[in-house]
Amino acid sequence: MLLDTYGRVATDLRVSLTDRCNLRCTYCMPEEGLQWLARPDLLTDDEIVRLVRIAVTGFGVTDVRFTGGEPLLRPGLVGIVERCAALTPRPRLSLTTNGIGLARTAEALRAAGLDRVNVSLDTLDAATFRTLTRRDRHADVLAGLAAAAAAGLAPVKVNAVLMRGLNDTEAPALLRWAVEHGYELRFIEQMPLDAQHGWQRSGMVTADEILASLRAHVRLTPEGAPARGSAPAERWLVDGGPARVGVIASVTRPFCRACDRTRLTADGQVRNCLFAREESDLRGPLRAGATDAEVAALWRAAMWGKKAGSGLDDPRFRQPDRPMSAIGG
Repeated sequence: MLLDTYGRVATDLRVSLTDRCNLRCTYCMPEEGLQWLARPDLLTDDEIVRLVRIAVTGFGVTDVRFTGGEPLLRPGLVGIVERCAALTPRPRLSLTTNGIGLARTAEALRAAGLDRVNVSLDTLDAATFRTLTRRDRHADVLAGLAAAAAAGLAPVKVNAVLMRGLNDTEAPALLRWAVEHGYELRFIEQMPLDAQHGWQRSGMVTADEILASLRAHVRLTPEGAPARGSAPAERWLVDGGPARVGVIASVTRPFCRACDRTRLTADGQVRNCLFAREESDLRGPLRAGATDAEVAALWRAAMWGKKAGSGLDDPRFRQPDRPMSAIGG
């Protein structure tokens, strides 16, 4: 197993497949984009599948989430999913995407073995979408969501980040829309993972603000800690259920004590925390001929050193040098 010194066991693996993205969200990267990783620096399809196999068969990882950047930009994505779905024991496989291109690939991904998707959508207004993402692709995201639902990639979850002065009044409308379409909505507090390092706590729309705006329109009944388990989202039943809404309060209500995640960057680095400033290299040993046992030992050592918390509440907190697109959300 992947154990740390605080007794937490990692059973959830996040795998970044690329640092590239076809949007330029203001809370993630500058308008001109970033200097992308060179192709030889990226893990190959075979290397990704090998590391997932080590995690699943050697560590007892049960959930694998493919992320980016934008994972739909990875040419070998369907094949990677298919090979990971063939592992024994079979992990639950999910994908976090901006939804662009999902209308074309949802059926193939479902056939390959993908179980469900999380799609990022911060607004229902096309003009606001252009402002937030600097791209005119709102209709493509909506089409991708519909295709995911039609393909059976359920539950289809929608991730929304509210930005003060841009879409911070949209929470009730987003929730009504999600309930009408059968999607599970998750609001995520804006986190200090932008490439510009411009994040400020004072500008963040907090979980309490989000919940207050929702409660002005619907009745929210908390599911409580037992139902949440190690999941990052606190969840509420909407008007008695069965619809639910979640809030991931990574900044104001961190869930570090229950964290069960380990992360691989697109260039093969282990991150034991989303906000870690240190990484442990697996790509180098892989390419130097390390055995599975040797790679596993390096991975275990990386997780053993995981800190008690993210440090977000420490005045000395410093953002990771690498932005969300390189880390994998």
